[in-house]
Amino acid sequence: MTQAEKELECGGKEKEKERDKEKEQQRGVKRPITPAVIPEATHEQIQTNFVIVINPGSRSVRIGRATDTLPVTVPHVIARRHKQSGQPRHEDPWLIRDGLNKPESNEQRQNGLKMVDQAIWSKKMSNGVRRTPVSAEQARAYNCQIRPAVLDSSSRGKWTNTGHHPPYLVGEEALYVNPSDCYNIHWPIVRGQFNIHSGPGGSMTAVLADLEAIWSHVLQKHLEIPLKDLKYYRCILLVPNIYNRQHVKEVVNMLLLNMGFSAIIVHQESVCATFGSGLSSACVVDVGDQKTSVCCVEDGVSHRNSRLCLAYGGSDVTRTFFWLLQRAGFPYRDCQLSKRLDCQLLQHLKEIFCHLNQDISGLQDHEFQTRFPEAPALLYQIRLGDEKLQAPMGLFYPTTFGIVGQKMTLLQHRYQGDPEDPHDEHYLLSTQSKQDQSSKSAADRRAGARPVGLEGEMSSQCGFGETSELPRGCGGGVGSGGVMQAEMELGPTQGESLMGAGEAEEPLSGHLSRKTIMSQFESKALGLDKAILHSIDCCASDETKRKMYSSILIVGGGLMFQGAQEFLLHRIINKMPPSFRRLVDNVEVITRPKDMDPRLIMWKGGAVLACLDTTQEMWIHQTEWQRFGVRMLRERAAFVW
Repeated sequence: MTQAEKELECGGKEKEKERDKEKEQQRGVKRPITPAVIPEATHEQIQTNFVIVINPGSRSVRIGRATDTLPVTVPHVIARRHKQSGQPRHEDPWLIRDGLNKPESNEQRQNGLKMVDQAIWSKKMSNGVRRTPVSAEQARAYNCQIRPAVLDSSSRGKWTNTGHHPPYLVGEEALYVNPSDCYNIHWPIVRGQFNIHSGPGGSMTAVLADLEAIWSHVLQKHLEIPLKDLKYYRCILLVPNIYNRQHVKEVVNMLLLNMGFSAIIVHQESVCATFGSGLSSACVVDVGDQKTSVCCVEDGVSHRNSRLCLAYGGSDVTRTFFWLLQRAGFPYRDCQLSKRLDCQLLQHLKEIFCHLNQDISGLQDHEFQTRFPEAPALLYQIRLGDEKLQAPMGLFYPTTFGIVGQKMTLLQHRYQGDPEDPHDEHYLLSTQSKQDQSSKSAADRRAGARPVGLEGEMSSQCGFGETSELPRGCGGGVGSGGVMQAEMELGPTQGESLMGAGEAEEPLSGHLSRKTIMSQFESKALGLDKAILHSIDCCASDETKRKMYSSILIVGGGLMFQGAQEFLLHRIINKMPPSFRRLVDNVEVITRPKDMDPRLIMWKGGAVLACLDTTQEMWIHQTEWQRFGVRMLRERAAFVW
């Protein structure tokens, strides 16, 4: 054997010994458990008549098969029987809300009404003449003399029969439960979020139980689907643009594990509105009963920076209309906001009397009926003037609502994380930031430059890679982490909307926290037209903004007034930036796309979604949810979770 062969043999034996030693060292050592990999979505043929679309709202819920022409619409309310006799009665308010009885409320309401009157007077009618204002005293003198006429000794209306002591009642039956019966009345969703409060039925568990009871009742009674058969059905759930992740997680858990749907898709209402209206891009304005949301959608994606939720809607217009009716001597003297049936009557009067047509002026006579259980049917005469126009204009001048000390503008807050989803955006951004910093340090060392010092430390303190997510117009720099993150979330023009261009730089020098900036903005009540302009201005490019101005889509039932389309169009054109008046060929406000009911467009979009081939990858199956939990929403949701 040659010397070279001996050396090779010795070297080979040494390597074998080293490998054996490594194996011995590894024996008994616990290796980290790698998380299970989420499997790819399977493609299978889906029968759309076995897909249920659920669009929950604050006042109504719409549920139907994807193949149905129209959904079933029921009041989103439940009456639960007391478990013990003598239990105090609880009823969630309908038109009453926090912030109305503050000392400043009436003064704010009066100031708002002055701005409304000024706006009415400043806009000329179509014949070129300015409107002649009509004072409330002119109508009051007539209305105070009115006495009702009896149409029938019995209104033929009846309270819901509770003689068989049902544990709960849903929808219309719940609304007509006699106040003297032993039932609590709950509205599980308020202003688009869970109605969580300290009173009876205000816990997360109670709200989820109410939602499950209402939706199960609709499926069984109206759609005639036995709950045991839901394992053959799939569900499409529509969620608000600005959603609470914990609430969405709990509802998905309820639908898949409690109710037993085989699979689910979760999608945003604004995107579904574009599907339902047949538009590829639009600034979607959803004016609901208790909230108004604005969001710019482009090719099936909602722009995060453009999302706004205004904490007012149709019920605030109804309450303001009642206040104006009282100033004008409302002849139905016993009307109270604390009574359910009176609230229903006021909603009806708003829908038939109110308008946004400035060509309708002067005093006009109207009549309405009251038909309450165990009371005669009565006919009232009423004379009204500008009240019918002033009330809906509160949507453009929200101080008229008299709400003090409440958050009026809500934004999408950063995800706080979930123990079931460790590899969330915080983890990904953090690891990405560390990798970027280490690679930069290595490059600097190779180039002979100094290592990352103060600047690197400051950038790591700014958060999880916030600079990489900044939209246009956001400045980066030492010490500006909080403001950079706020700019990322609020959009590039948020500071200007709040404080004006001159004051926008102050937070940078004063290290104003992101939380303070968001708090200041959220306390500001934006009018509907200003909110639309702000949302569009937060889009990234001029081309996107041009698309949005040419397609402003109004959905929901809160702006279904005569003349609303022309009124909003006039205000948008007058207030849009002058630079865009030249760029935009045609500003268009769409209130009834394809001549559809605007209240049903979002549900219709969910039904369209069920038929698209691209949705195959979005289904979350029950077994996958049981194994992976909320991680599935991050993997399969069509929007950034």
